[in-house]
Amino acid sequence: QVQLVESGGGLVQPGGSLRLSCAASGRTFSNYVMGWFRQAPGKERQFVASISRSGAISYYVPSVKGRFTISRDNAKNTVYLQMDSLKPEDTADYYCASSPANWGSRPLFRSEINYWGQGTQVTVSS
Repeated sequence: QVQLVESGGGLVQPGGSLRLSCAASGRTFSNYVMGWFRQAPGKERQFVASISRSGAISYYVPSVKGRFTISRDNAKNTVYLQMDSLKPEDTADYYCASSPANWGSRPLFRSEINYWGQGTQVTVSS
């Protein structure tokens, strides 16, 4: 069993930055591809970014590419999402997720997720 706990959400003005963290319990963190998803009010949960087990490869949805950076520290069992140049349309609850999938620089699908965090709220507004 893996528990994922997100932190770092909050209210930020357009153009600002936030860094989300997701701390994982257990000793199998490095066995999983990790990802971030987001869910805006009234919308389905959508993929944002994913990172390989080693951290060498990452993949982003086009709307955040160049603004968001996913990274991981396997020694700390933590995955991060650095979000820069934030826009109002980035407002959502953000969830980290783990996957045992055979992954190769592509979106993660919700059906591939074995554990979810509880989510952290990000609001981009002036």
